[in-house]
Amino acid sequence: MLRVTTIGSGTGAPSPARVSSAHLVEVAGLRLLMDCGSGAVFRMSNLAIDWMGITHVLVSHFHADHVSDIPTLVYAWRYGSIPARSAPVQLIGPPGFSQLFDRLDAVYDSGMRALGFPLNIIELAPGATVDLSAQVQLSTHKVPHTNESVAYSIRTRRRRIVYSGDTSFDPALAEWALSCDLLLAECSLPAEMAVAAHMTPEQCGQLAALARPAALALTHFYPPLETVDVAGIVSAQYDGPVHLTYDGWTMELED
Repeated sequence: MLRVTTIGSGTGAPSPARVSSAHLVEVAGLRLLMDCGSGAVFRMSNLAIDWMGITHVLVSHFHADHVSDIPTLVYAWRYGSIPARSAPVQLIGPPGFSQLFDRLDAVYDSGMRALGFPLNIIELAPGATVDLSAQVQLSTHKVPHTNESVAYSIRTRRRRIVYSGDTSFDPALAEWALSCDLLLAECSLPAEMAVAAHMTPEQCGQLAALARPAALALTHFYPPLETVDVAGIVSAQYDGPVHLTYDGWTMELED
């Protein structure tokens, strides 16, 4: 079974219902946290998610609403349970991630490395593919948002899910995600508030029409989208199932 859970479906805009970006993929004994924005760790507690059992953290880019709860998570692993964590964990991000982690460690008085368990920082360049286990393969793809921004693909023997991270509309992303089982994509603002670095529902529909995933799940909602018929707009171009994620949304795929 492959399970995807949205922990945080929001953005940098404070919301009573949505914390910042975070998604958990559970498959073949691995527990992969994709991004870890503000509020994500305490939302995991709200949702009774086993935060101690996370095996990997995948960072799509370095904006605060995607990385600001990494120190909270690291400290929770060390001090949030008795006994403290002993299992190793891998933190994976695009080039520059190691330097970002070092800077965070300096802010917190070098407390993010004195942990008592192995914490491995790995940088993956766009276009890289690595085997996380014999059953799970991870790939990255450059997306247009920040200089370092990447999308992630998680592939098993039978399934593939793609997480866009933050991105603007990009046909190359659609081609890379072609025919995946689930495309988890950002959908930030209505068309009248469109900005270059994010997608509108219309652009999400266009992306999905090109990528043709078996299912589309949208996330990263700014408050102005709460009163917009996002699914209706997307469905005008994409005829597959459209899911509007919320904190606690989950989907299971037979693997």
